This record gives sequence, C-alpha cells and structure tokens, in this order.
Amino acid sequence: MTNAGAGAFNIFEGRVRNEHRGRAVLRLDYQAYTRMAEHEGDKVLAEAIERFGLLDALCLHRVGRLEIGEPAVWVGALAGHRDASFGGCRYVIDEIKQRVPIWKREYYVDGESDWIQGAG
Repeated sequence: MTNAGAGAFNIFEGRVRNEHRGRAVLRLDYQAYTRMAEHEGDKVLAEAIERFGLLDALCLHRVGRLEIGEPAVWVGALAGHRDASFGGCRYVIDEIKQRVPIWKREYYVDGESDWIQGAG
C-alpha cells in the first residue's frame, strides 16, 4: 500500500493465542461463508475509507486450521495522519468481527471444542 499523501500506515495482526476465557486452547479452525464474507468485508473497508478519510484499507482473514502463534487476521489502514490510520484500522477489525460470516472452532487442551461466531 503506497500513496504520496500517506503519512501513516497502521497495521493490526490478530494471532491465535493459547487461552480464551480461562480455557487452554490447543488450536483453531476458521470457517467462512466466503462469498458473503468477501462482499461484507468490502463494504466494511469502503466504510472505513469514507468515515476516516483513509487513502486505502485492506483486510485478510485466514480460514482452516491454525496453530498457536499463527496469524489469523491482518488489517492495514493507510492515511494522511496517524489518528485516521489508527481509527480506520480499529473500525475495520471491530466491524469484521461483528458483521462478516466467519466462525471459529476452538479446540481445548482438555479435548473439548466449541464454535464461536463473530470470530474475525
């Protein structure tokens, strides 16, 4: 992502962690309704660009089996100034988690597992 008017580039990377809500996590499995996820994700990016005056924004979310420490989601927000870049990046990840049809199945060390919606 480049632009001569850019003074700030903010990046968020969400990774698989070994604990969630007090439970030891072994790994995750992400599933998505791909067509709808891409459509809704594009809407979120367009909203962020409009709302925060971003020069560009991008979000990538992985699906399938992910191990502890692996990146699951990446957001980049390019702007003229840092406030817009930080705000836009935060907006994208928050909206992706709420609106995009992505689910994760957490596999716990104790052998149990659980599906969680809004897991972007």
